Amino acid sequence: MKVTEIEGISEYLLDNGVRVLLFPDASKEVVTVNMTVFVGSRHEGYGEAGMAHLLEHMLFKGTPTFPEVPKVLQDRGARFNGTTWLDRTNYYETLPASDENLRFALELESDRLQNSFIRGEDLASEMTVVRNEFERGENSPIRVLMQRMQSAAYDWHNYGQSTIGNRSDIERVPVVKLRKFYRKYYRPDNVMVIVAGKFKPENALRQIADTFGNLKNPDTPLDDTYTVEPAQDGERTVVLRRVGDVQYAGAAYHIPSGSHADYVAMKALVHILGSEPSGRLYKELVEEELASNVFALAYGLAEPGLFMAFAEVSKDHSIEQARQKLIDVIETSIRENPITEQELERAKQKILKERELQASDSDQIAVALSDWAAQGDWRLYLLYRDRVESLTVEDVQSAANRYFVSNNRTVGLFIPSDEAQRVDIPESPDLVALFSDYKGREAIAEGEQFDPSPVAIEQRTLRGDFVGGMKYAALPKKTRGESVTLLVTLRFGTEDSLKGKVGAVELLGMLMARGTTRLDYQEFRDELTRLRAEFSINSTIGLLQLKVKTKKEFLPEVIALVGQVLRHPRLEASELEVIRRQVVTGLQQSTNEPQALAPNSVRKRLAPYGPDHVLYVQSIDEQIDMYRNVSIDEIRDLHNRFLGNQAGEIAIVGDFEPAQVESLGREQLEDWTVKEPYVRVGRDPHPGIDGSMEVIETPDKANAFYFASEQFELSDESPEYSALVLGNFILGGGGLSSRLADRVRQQEGLSYGVRSSLSARARDNRVDFIIYAITNPENREKLLRVIREELDRLLREGVSKEELAKAKEAYLQRNRVSRSDDASLASELLSTIFNERTMAYYAEHEDQIRNATVESVNEALRKYIDPDKLVEAIAGDFAGVKE
Repeated sequence: MKVTEIEGISEYLLDNGVRVLLFPDASKEVVTVNMTVFVGSRHEGYGEAGMAHLLEHMLFKGTPTFPEVPKVLQDRGARFNGTTWLDRTNYYETLPASDENLRFALELESDRLQNSFIRGEDLASEMTVVRNEFERGENSPIRVLMQRMQSAAYDWHNYGQSTIGNRSDIERVPVVKLRKFYRKYYRPDNVMVIVAGKFKPENALRQIADTFGNLKNPDTPLDDTYTVEPAQDGERTVVLRRVGDVQYAGAAYHIPSGSHADYVAMKALVHILGSEPSGRLYKELVEEELASNVFALAYGLAEPGLFMAFAEVSKDHSIEQARQKLIDVIETSIRENPITEQELERAKQKILKERELQASDSDQIAVALSDWAAQGDWRLYLLYRDRVESLTVEDVQSAANRYFVSNNRTVGLFIPSDEAQRVDIPESPDLVALFSDYKGREAIAEGEQFDPSPVAIEQRTLRGDFVGGMKYAALPKKTRGESVTLLVTLRFGTEDSLKGKVGAVELLGMLMARGTTRLDYQEFRDELTRLRAEFSINSTIGLLQLKVKTKKEFLPEVIALVGQVLRHPRLEASELEVIRRQVVTGLQQSTNEPQALAPNSVRKRLAPYGPDHVLYVQSIDEQIDMYRNVSIDEIRDLHNRFLGNQAGEIAIVGDFEPAQVESLGREQLEDWTVKEPYVRVGRDPHPGIDGSMEVIETPDKANAFYFASEQFELSDESPEYSALVLGNFILGGGGLSSRLADRVRQQEGLSYGVRSSLSARARDNRVDFIIYAITNPENREKLLRVIREELDRLLREGVSKEELAKAKEAYLQRNRVSRSDDASLASELLSTIFNERTMAYYAEHEDQIRNATVESVNEALRKYIDPDKLVEAIAGDFAGVKE
């Protein structure tokens, strides 16, 4: 039965209660199936903390029909995942668009909704994986602090319970209770199926009816939760003490649910208070040097949630002073200095910009719709936009005055008030009445059907010389929402001329993103918002890269703005100091972080350069010293002397007029010459470095990180490289379905994440092989042993014919999915210019993949991969492991 259709999204209800959303988008050669089960940590009872999330993991353990879920998804080249939140759990996969793949995804999701194994032996291994994920979160002070504050803010409601759960429930949950939880909530009348992408609606609806429509509901009706959190009647305090180098101060306030009209005002306050550089917290704390960073967020939930704001404070600054200023800005200053029209308009435009850019990607909308559905009704996604547009200063000021009061606050210290004050949070509105006459708007413009094969892409790509020494590749096509992605790289300097300038080089891009000679930082960010543009710029030795995504109608103005950024950046000393504090504070936080220290150790040993070489790998302390000593004059001199159009690449993909773009681009970049020559700094391979292991102690870190690498001298045009790619894919490049994942995660339960990767530097005839994993520190030796055993087995026994066939199909499908994304495609086109190629290289590489044999893959693996030559490091709190 069709329920409604609004703005191109159709809702249906099956006889058994399954809710269905169809969102066709023929502009991409992919289809996304999202199954949302309306159960999250809010629904967990005593002893069930983390059960919804644990069950999400267990649904990847198989059914009688699909005994190896990750493998069947990987074999079809799917991009897939599952996530758990407070109100819902979802499972989704994006596959190459076809009736067969759509049928497969619907059969898989409907099957595991009611037929998953939920076996004791699987729970035993997956429990340790989930515990490892829990431990990873325990490594992050800000994540732990947020959870502690959330827990303290709620006396009775389960929103105070972390989705990941607590260690004892994770470790001790009986499989019988897990099955009972599964049977209770995983049922047709508690699920929504969303299909988005390229498909025929009538065909999809028929297949959904054939799969989900045949499922039966349990005899017992499903009860909803009914706990209402009472009004908070006093400030609450949380203090977290752990090893670390960066301080945080935060404040949390109860706010209405995502369906309540006041929620939109709270989202506007997220930007009014927390945005950089316009936010009041940024101006009062970061610019006044009380904090390095600030941010704010507001949870949109089915029932009343939280508004949270945080300040990151370096250890040599006063945390108490930052805490007090944070509270003053939120509670006092906002009353004494009311919100302005300019602040509100800026916030509204940022929110609308994010939505419009998201609207160009149908698979992102599929996930977003599931979140709004979990808040009560998917149409809130549309109503939220309407409410943003109609939001007034009076609405926002009223909400701030109502909810930002001391008795509604949870913060780092407790200070009693003179009199009791309770804030009654309104309940969620009647959604049936709310949407009784709601019609929505016209559907967003659709894009064309697009063939993502390398040959078809090259036939459509326009290439040529641009200005100076720059070259371009342009691929015009109709896109959803008329989106367009532009990448620009400038190449500069030589190994000798850049000596002693590494710090200035790496800060240059960050500082260029802070405005132009015509626009200060705030004006620049406002202009990006007006132009609906996502913008980023970064720089490293010899290279500056700019990326921007916008809409067709704004592209001419965006190109002009890009020209201003590149040729006339503001480069203000005051903004350099802000960036410096942020970078240094981030590095200080990494001084005891396993996932920073282990890779740094390995990369340093694989880069045998002296301290005066531009490719020297610095320690974290050396990096801090370097950034502290960079001056604004060095950065300005670098820009003036080195940047120009002498070398670089431009790639653009999306909805644009090629002649117009070329003319506008030439106007911005011509006559921009520099005296300093450009000679590329080579990154030669170092295959002769001996293997070694470094063990790094990181006190009070519950999660350890293993990282290993070696380098090969090998051309990525060689059939040996393609064979090696397949071998790595089978070993650990296939996500959850690979030899390392099967053994380390699925069988042994040692790690939440373990992978191997292979990357090529075409100009250097260099290939890097990497393995990494996280684990509990007490499992260090077992992890190392199991990884080595799998490497030895791969080299000794080789890959099988069946493994190779599935790896080929999955790898080629994954490439096809990747090229359906405009940003990924633009990056690929850019690389072809730099490497003096066309997409014919990728066509040839994929032919080599198809033609690879078991013998060629095994020969390449045994020729290049040497476990004894791996340069390894593992970092964690090993001294703290209990004997």
